[in-house]
Amino acid sequence: MNLRKIAFSVSLALVASLGSGFVHAQFGSIKDAVKRGAEQETANQAEQLTRKGVRCVFNDLECIKKAESEGDQLVLTDEKGTVLTDSKGQPISDPSKVPGQTTEASQVPEAPKAVPTSGSNYDFEPGERVLFEADFSGENQGDFPRQLEFIQGNMQVVTWQGQAFLRADTKESRFAIQLPETMPEQFTIEFEMYDAAGVSGVSVALIEPPNFGWAWAHAYEEQYFNAGHRNGSGIWGKQGRQVSVTDDPRPSQEIVPVRIMVDGAHAKMFIGENRVANVPTTSLGRSDKVYFFLEPRAPEKLTYIANIRIAAGGRDLYDALMTDGRVAVNNIFFDTGSANIRSESAPVLTEIGTMMQQYGDLNLLIEGHTDNEGGFDMNMELSSDRAAAVKVYLISNFSIPEDRLRTMGLGPSRAVAPNDSPEGRQQNRRVELVRM
Repeated sequence: MNLRKIAFSVSLALVASLGSGFVHAQFGSIKDAVKRGAEQETANQAEQLTRKGVRCVFNDLECIKKAESEGDQLVLTDEKGTVLTDSKGQPISDPSKVPGQTTEASQVPEAPKAVPTSGSNYDFEPGERVLFEADFSGENQGDFPRQLEFIQGNMQVVTWQGQAFLRADTKESRFAIQLPETMPEQFTIEFEMYDAAGVSGVSVALIEPPNFGWAWAHAYEEQYFNAGHRNGSGIWGKQGRQVSVTDDPRPSQEIVPVRIMVDGAHAKMFIGENRVANVPTTSLGRSDKVYFFLEPRAPEKLTYIANIRIAAGGRDLYDALMTDGRVAVNNIFFDTGSANIRSESAPVLTEIGTMMQQYGDLNLLIEGHTDNEGGFDMNMELSSDRAAAVKVYLISNFSIPEDRLRTMGLGPSRAVAPNDSPEGRQQNRRVELVRM
């Protein structure tokens, strides 16, 4: 090939190369322009939606319901008024899409099936209106709790098995709880106990005994409750007469919950999930105090009590929802720091599920609430997960259609009591049902 042909070939290759680069550059510019245009369009849409939409704080249910019922475009904000946006920069209009909210069943571990089963005799339902509540976590170690009225004996707050207990160190240890009113016809008493000896345990009476000596029960005119007596747990009467007593189980060698439920003259008592007493006609009496008697039998076999809750029976759940539109449910229990539902929640969850089956037009918003212990974001996520776990439970165990249930996690944002005391924090850790 001569020099002229070589030069011509090189020139063609150079032109082709330059042309290709020019085409790629032009195509890249067009693609970038299209992308910028789409982003600008998205921004314009977001701005228009933000400008024209009705703004509601993400947890303001009344505002959200009103906007939806009037067909307005909804724009959600945080509590400071800042518009909430998704990962694409679009304003959020669905409360379930707010960061920290978990509403899809697939996002929450499967909730446990109803425990105990429907064949169990565990039908305890805690009262809704709290008259007294104490977990002793805010008390000084070694002191007698300030919320209680000392009568006699030797008792002190100790930390044991990872929680605060009141420990009775001597026989015939007594205290009373002052109530804000005379005990109503319907009430519940709850506490946890540990009785190392399994001999005398804890007795609960509603009327002041004539004396607090060793043989107080033999002079007592009314019936009373006992958990852990050597002859069985249940309801006892004058002269040590057994009214309704179960020999087994005895609450020894483990921490057990004790539950008492009274409706007029009808009384039941549970240790764990076992019903140990069921009496249709009792003679318990009523006063504005509740008396506790702790009877450790030896220095190495002491008696412990914790988490005392006394509550008045409330209205029927459905009636409360129809009247007030919402109801707080304090007896749905979760493992600490998680959304795992504990088995003692089964009775109230059964009540909710059965109610929704009976009233097919009832739709519910399930709100999760926490105290302010821990970070705000963590509590928002925890409350959302817990509300979602209740939703999954109702769907799984009662076949409630998913579109009848919505959830919202509100964390510590709607406290019903000050968070500066254990009692206040307990009231704030709750689930609320809202009629939609």
